[in-house]
Amino acid sequence: MKWPHPSKISARSIRVWQRNFSIYKQNWKISFLPPLLEPLLYILAFGVGLSVMVGELEYGGQTLSYTTFIAPALVSVCIMYNAFFETTYNSFVRMYYQKTFDALLATPLNLEEIILGEMLWAASKSLIAATLMTTVISLCGFFSFPGAFLLIPLAILGGLVFAALGMICTSLVPGIETFNLPIFLGITPMFLFSGTFFPLQNLPGWAQSLAQLLPLTHLVALVRGCSLQVWAGDLWFSLLYLLVAALFLLPLAIALMVKRIVV
Repeated sequence: MKWPHPSKISARSIRVWQRNFSIYKQNWKISFLPPLLEPLLYILAFGVGLSVMVGELEYGGQTLSYTTFIAPALVSVCIMYNAFFETTYNSFVRMYYQKTFDALLATPLNLEEIILGEMLWAASKSLIAATLMTTVISLCGFFSFPGAFLLIPLAILGGLVFAALGMICTSLVPGIETFNLPIFLGITPMFLFSGTFFPLQNLPGWAQSLAQLLPLTHLVALVRGCSLQVWAGDLWFSLLYLLVAALFLLPLAIALMVKRIVV
């Protein structure tokens, strides 16, 4: 496996982004519905149902309703899902079944630029979905401004991290049905144990330490901090974690995908 050389990557990756965005616009009504309706379903389930049983909880020195606590986590999960599933199932279909990568290689684009363009598009889908979801949650009173504006760079950064993780899975799986394995072993545990539905302090010490290794844990902490205007010092560590993860995982994903396709 060869690490991608910077000379092989240029602004032409945007052409792959443009191609995927053009396809997205053809089905934008269907793509817009889940981010708009999903938060309403969660708020109805947790805010009207479970919140009554849980009551209020303490976070960052504030007393919060349970719905207010989980609302930022739902946005973080939305970022993870949109980026990861775009570079797993959707990218695999374009690569293996639709032969889109072969068609793009017939242009001046090289393989590294195609893969980077795929991950940039996945991060953009995360941004679009997170913006729509945040808008709905804000209208319900569970996301405050100006902290909500910081969601834009966080959605892009988190989207890039999970897009790279998804592309790494795509480079390793033998077939599309094998994506069930990384979803079961990675995405589902992150969904449940990254401080999404309960504070990490409720977990045993060893489980808290493991949770700190998960990228969703740090994304949830950052989004929740922006939403609740809670600026704790450990948020800088979470931001550094995601920055380093993106800088490492993006070239790794490119290298592994080139190895899979070329070899």
